[in-house]
Amino acid sequence: MRWLNTLVILLLFAACSEPQTPPTPAQELAPTQANVISETEQLNAWLDGQYEEQLQFSPQTRTRLGDKTDYDQLNDYTLAGQLSGLEWLRSSVSTMQQEFDYAALNEDGKLSYDMWAYGLEQAESRVPYLNHGYIFGRGGPHASIPSFLISYQSLDSEEDVQAYLSRLGEIDRVFNELLDRSKQASANGIRQPRFAYDFALAEIQRVTAGVPFNTSDDSPNSPLWVDLQTKIQTLVDDEVLNADSAQAYLSEAQTILANEVLQAYAEVAQWLEQDREFASASSQGAWALPNGEEYYNHRLKLMTTLELSADEIHEIGLAEVARLRREMNEIKEQVGFAQSLQDFFVFTREDPQFYYPNTEQGRQEYLDVNNEYLDFIDAKLPEYFGLLPKASLIVSRVESFREQAGAAQHYRAGAPDGSRPGVFYSHMSDMSTLAKFQIEDIAYHEGNPGHHMQISIQQELTDVPRFRTQYRTTAYTEGWGLYAEWLAKEMGGFEDPYSDFGRLAGEIWRAVRLVVDTGIHAKQWSEQQAVQYFLDNTPIPEGAVISEVQRYFANPGQATAYKIGMMAFQEARANAEAALGDDFDIRTFHDIVLGAGAVPIPMMHARVQRWIDESMQ
Repeated sequence: MRWLNTLVILLLFAACSEPQTPPTPAQELAPTQANVISETEQLNAWLDGQYEEQLQFSPQTRTRLGDKTDYDQLNDYTLAGQLSGLEWLRSSVSTMQQEFDYAALNEDGKLSYDMWAYGLEQAESRVPYLNHGYIFGRGGPHASIPSFLISYQSLDSEEDVQAYLSRLGEIDRVFNELLDRSKQASANGIRQPRFAYDFALAEIQRVTAGVPFNTSDDSPNSPLWVDLQTKIQTLVDDEVLNADSAQAYLSEAQTILANEVLQAYAEVAQWLEQDREFASASSQGAWALPNGEEYYNHRLKLMTTLELSADEIHEIGLAEVARLRREMNEIKEQVGFAQSLQDFFVFTREDPQFYYPNTEQGRQEYLDVNNEYLDFIDAKLPEYFGLLPKASLIVSRVESFREQAGAAQHYRAGAPDGSRPGVFYSHMSDMSTLAKFQIEDIAYHEGNPGHHMQISIQQELTDVPRFRTQYRTTAYTEGWGLYAEWLAKEMGGFEDPYSDFGRLAGEIWRAVRLVVDTGIHAKQWSEQQAVQYFLDNTPIPEGAVISEVQRYFANPGQATAYKIGMMAFQEARANAEAALGDDFDIRTFHDIVLGAGAVPIPMMHARVQRWIDESMQ
């Protein structure tokens, strides 16, 4: 869904290239410390004002941030809307370059300047490919808009109820805008694999299966209807609404959902069914799209923030897979398994002892164990970090209409002010895809010291411009999550050899992604070829493997960011340890890399190097 948001808002999550700094006149004297602070403070205040203006392009981003401004509106998803955001950013960056003296900024001010300017560079790089993303694919707006309303649209007043109903009434407008873009893309030869059409159609069916979309006697309530009824009932219980007003609002919502919203879903489903017939019967990667090679190279740079070719990433993946297989073989021998590593993969993938039963009790046990591991690691955090998150974390099953057997577990950030906790979501419809030996590893990746910790600390930063608290780069964010898995072993985790095997399984999973993603999109691998390579080199259950591979087809390049980002953090730490020796402090290192937010990898390395240089003076 990332490419569906207004372009200018996407900048805050985009990767950035190594910055070039404006030249400083040779005769200019070094600024005084007072001037450095003054210019940086002025820039920070100006950037905060610019970010507030930028948020006007995305009411949904405001809502995610806990801001109820434009609470009754959804984003403008037209190409014209995206391009107007780009034009605004061009003007903003031009003004910054004219009005602020780069040389007079301190190092953090320069970082803010560079990030704002190269957000524009990334936005410009996206322009040729604005319709290359598969809009109504898996997890598209047909699923993400309901999920957004359920997860982010809190109701605390009667005005909030009215805003919720207004947004329900906006769904048909959003779908029409995106359907126009989808039709244009299809006419230009940009079509997703057939399985993605089927996936989207199944999601639509799940969203619209119940009341008020379907009013047959045995129909359950739809997820949206359950959400709205629950939130309005809470307002009644809290005496914010009386019963008559609540019923009137529910009746209005029922009319909107059963008419224009249902019609919008029906139009999308009809088009998906028709366009599916024109899609290739065999799954094809980005190479088959118009300007496919250039598009994939663009995606690799966007996701990794580095200048790496598909061949280079492929070779890194092959080397890492070979290294990790050797380590996994050592654990196989440690637990006394006498057969081959491939046999050990099959054993851990298929033996019932490694899975909870596919029952409500089994699901609850799974959630309980996750929380036990997170409680253990939380007690260790102060030994390795100075900066600690304030936001709370909950572990939860994915909403039923979004749930996909074997799909990746994931994290959704809380509100910056702590009013909404971070959530670690798990797809639990098929417990045979959730191996016990991987629980500890995934908990550390999604929770602490992984995504929850990194994103919460970033959102809680107070000494940087606000846009930097929300800026995302995939290589940094996902690289940190994978680094956190590796770090957790150092912190005392993974004492059980099978759990440590799960840690290696998690890492080799991401190494395999380097091979498979580039194989699919640059080397024309088939879906079956990609699945088989995955099964040959990991113990991941086949259902999860198929889901993973299909995700790579749908989102070119994204899967390469994890391992590339992890290796960047390991490299930065190794460089610091080598340079500082006994003076290296792990808490300070982690605070340095987390204290700036999710910057592009080259900027992270530069920040660490400055710390090294200052420490050695």
